[in-house]
Amino acid sequence: MSKNLRWRGLTIAILIVIALLYLTPNMPGGLPGWWPGPQDGIHLGLDLQGGMHLVLEVEVSVAIKNDLERSVENIKEDLRREKIRYLELERNGLKGINVTIIGEDHREAFEDLIKSHFRGFELKTGGPVEKGVRYMLLLTQDARRDIIKMANDSALETITNRIDQFGVTEPDIRPLEDNRIQIQLPGVKDPERAKALIGKTAVLEFKIVDDENSVDDAVKGNVPPGDEVLYETLRDPKTDEIIGKKPYLLKKRAVITGEYLTDARVTTNNQFNQPWVSLTFNRQGARIFKRVTEENLGKNLAIILDDNVFSAPHLGVVIPNGQAVIESSTFTMDEARDLAVVLRAGSLLAPVKTIEERTVGPSLGKDSINKGFYSMIIGIIVVIIFMVIYYGFSGVIADLALLLNVVFIMAGLAAFKATLTLPGIAGIILTIGMAVDANVLIFERIREELKLGKTPRTAIDSGFSKAIVTILDANATTFIAALVLFQFGTGPIKGFAVTLSIGIVASFITAVFIARFAFDYLYIRLNWKKLSI
Repeated sequence: MSKNLRWRGLTIAILIVIALLYLTPNMPGGLPGWWPGPQDGIHLGLDLQGGMHLVLEVEVSVAIKNDLERSVENIKEDLRREKIRYLELERNGLKGINVTIIGEDHREAFEDLIKSHFRGFELKTGGPVEKGVRYMLLLTQDARRDIIKMANDSALETITNRIDQFGVTEPDIRPLEDNRIQIQLPGVKDPERAKALIGKTAVLEFKIVDDENSVDDAVKGNVPPGDEVLYETLRDPKTDEIIGKKPYLLKKRAVITGEYLTDARVTTNNQFNQPWVSLTFNRQGARIFKRVTEENLGKNLAIILDDNVFSAPHLGVVIPNGQAVIESSTFTMDEARDLAVVLRAGSLLAPVKTIEERTVGPSLGKDSINKGFYSMIIGIIVVIIFMVIYYGFSGVIADLALLLNVVFIMAGLAAFKATLTLPGIAGIILTIGMAVDANVLIFERIREELKLGKTPRTAIDSGFSKAIVTILDANATTFIAALVLFQFGTGPIKGFAVTLSIGIVASFITAVFIARFAFDYLYIRLNWKKLSI
């Protein structure tokens, strides 16, 4: 028995040391540089440490419009390949596409082409016109639903990836009804930067600069067919103020896009210490980029993000390794990092707009922490006084186990990197009551055994062995309820479920294992004769 007690005592000591190690990062003053232990302490939720609450709406109409415009370009390519002449081919709002085929000869070939390659459209004949046949390609309801679902799923995944790379601890991101997404970012210090990072569409394109036509004429409205005018924003490097815009005449068709990117990293120009973003394409993208540079040697290749030109470097050599650089004389380090983040995370299929925005200030968070902390301390003090008055020295043992229970709960939150919220504090307070309830069951059993005339040692053995089944059943059912809350709950409910689950495990350890060790040590090892209970 003595050997058994030593191992049990050593196990308890190890548990306490591990718990304190996980709580060390939350100690005042922070961690020293040499600290080898855990680096992350307890994370506080939005209601405790402040931060941002956003509700975004995915502009699915833009996703439908972009999908229709891509279909227009694809139909154009197929018609050229099949040598089917057309008079009109344009998007008709968000309904579909209008097409006018020249002559009756290609009517059957056109209909077969649409039915076999563009099944998301319902083909309607608008009747003959002066020079051919008019068709309406109406987007089907199934195709429309698929586009909307893809836009929402893409937005949720892309925004999650961006926030993860931005470094926010324990963000809460979830879809809502009506194409909306709720985002909670605890501890965000720069809300505007976070909003810009989340909302950037990040469509990266590379387009050839048209140096055969006049950009000045194009700016005045004489844009050559197949071209477009985009601008580079010029800023004062000292004040960061916009001082003008530089126009570029570009081929409308992108020679390569950001869909082939595998990585984007911030590097520094050693000569001027200016940050830029280096890009790496995948194998297919590298082949395309090599072909593009081969076919356009001597020309300029514009790098465009969300219709804004960043730079238009000269293609002097063939680039075979799929490497490119986005550079700007006005890049700050934060801007370069944010750009790399959105490029790595991918582009949004549709832009998002802010529907609701709230900022929880740190003063509110501090007030919430104080109230929750005081309520927990008051609850613990009341329970401690009651246990000592009602159960004497045995109540002292229960109180010590109770304090260890709180330590284990906090350490569990830190170990699992869970977020502590106000409902989580409520879960801790509830767990304190449950832990005492287990001790009450054990002590009442011991009292019954003592009334039957048994010795303290025998009464302790019988009390713990008979009560443990009831305690285990009660904790198991509560733990199952907590798991259900965690699985199906959201936000605050999950926070409550996490602390409740950890607290149930901690209370069982302290009430059954640690309290039993204290009784065994005192009444077996030290051979106390009188049991105060």
